[in-house]
Amino acid sequence: MKRKINIFPILVIILVFFALNAYVLSGFGTFSPSASFAPFFWVFVISLTVALFFAISQMRAHGMSKFFQIITHVFLIMLTAEVVFAFFLLIGDVFGFLLSIPSSFEPQGYQALGRNVYWVDFAFIMFCLTVVLFIFGIIRGKYAYRVIKHTLYFDDLPKSFDGFTITQISDVHAGSFTKPKQVQKGIDLINAQKSDLFVFTGDLVNNAASEIVPYIGHFSQIKAPFGQFSVLGNHDYGDYVKWPSETDKTNNLQQLKAHHAALGFRLLLDEHVELTKDGEKIILAGIENWGLGFGERGDLQKALAGTSATDFKVLLSHDPSHWEAQVKNNPSKIQLALAGHTHGMQFGIEAFGIKWSPVKYRYKHWAGIKSENGRYLNVNRGFGFIGFSGRVGIWPEITVIELKRKV
Repeated sequence: MKRKINIFPILVIILVFFALNAYVLSGFGTFSPSASFAPFFWVFVISLTVALFFAISQMRAHGMSKFFQIITHVFLIMLTAEVVFAFFLLIGDVFGFLLSIPSSFEPQGYQALGRNVYWVDFAFIMFCLTVVLFIFGIIRGKYAYRVIKHTLYFDDLPKSFDGFTITQISDVHAGSFTKPKQVQKGIDLINAQKSDLFVFTGDLVNNAASEIVPYIGHFSQIKAPFGQFSVLGNHDYGDYVKWPSETDKTNNLQQLKAHHAALGFRLLLDEHVELTKDGEKIILAGIENWGLGFGERGDLQKALAGTSATDFKVLLSHDPSHWEAQVKNNPSKIQLALAGHTHGMQFGIEAFGIKWSPVKYRYKHWAGIKSENGRYLNVNRGFGFIGFSGRVGIWPEITVIELKRKV
């Protein structure tokens, strides 16, 4: 039975979008009162919107083609810059309206609707700055790797593992890379951390296993004394493109698993390993992707089979929603879970004490360390990128976590 599509939310989004553009046009009209500007503006907006819908409709059959990438990037930059412009324009308009309330007198510099041309100038500067920031994010930001270090304290950490270090990356999305030399800089930075253990928490590719092949020589350079381990993410299963047959899709996944081995990564599929040091051990477990809305494949109980409630455990699980649903209150205590998936939406603000990204409205915890019920979760912001070929404010991350024993 064909699923019915509720068109009401779509119509609301379309109406809001065109209302936004009408308001932006009223602001732009301050600079260009020419009668020909408005038709030109609407032709551009409508054409870009139609092109976007067409690109999205073709994505499942043809993947993220060059046309898709160009259209989505132009649309995203334009939309974000318009929202910023409209935000500051609205502040100016409200301020102008309030000033006009006491009398019919219009303050100097205000036009008929109480609009201050200098404030419009400022809004336009913010519009241009937003465009510049996005262009920077596309050219440089997506490869601006940074190392984020955390020291976590546990009262049940085995003494031999006091000071044990873990380097984590996530969400490589190799099919999006275009600059191998820049990727190599990230690899060098990973190895420079000289951690005891390296882990990768899923989404090696966008869709096809072949995407990682040009970068096997890069990622296979990663080495750690206690090994390199990995899990699968939602994109690794090939669910977002149309395959000629189910057999092709299955073969793609098997090939991807073989590529993990070629990278030197031990892929954990609902299983665990014991890491031993000086006669003591910690458990490293990994599950297949489990995420609300992204496939609940992983079996945590299976991964922990044979472990005890008193074992110190580190879990690799791609999607942070799994921690909320099954990990943080699990009867068998999992002291540390490592996830990725969110990318921090590759856009946001993390400066001056502000931590914000639109992805926060989808995920309770979307980046960094979370502590609850005596257990920790770290959400890595991602090594690569997908969809938007850039990063603005949320930079690609290499996480280094040091485990310490409470005295």
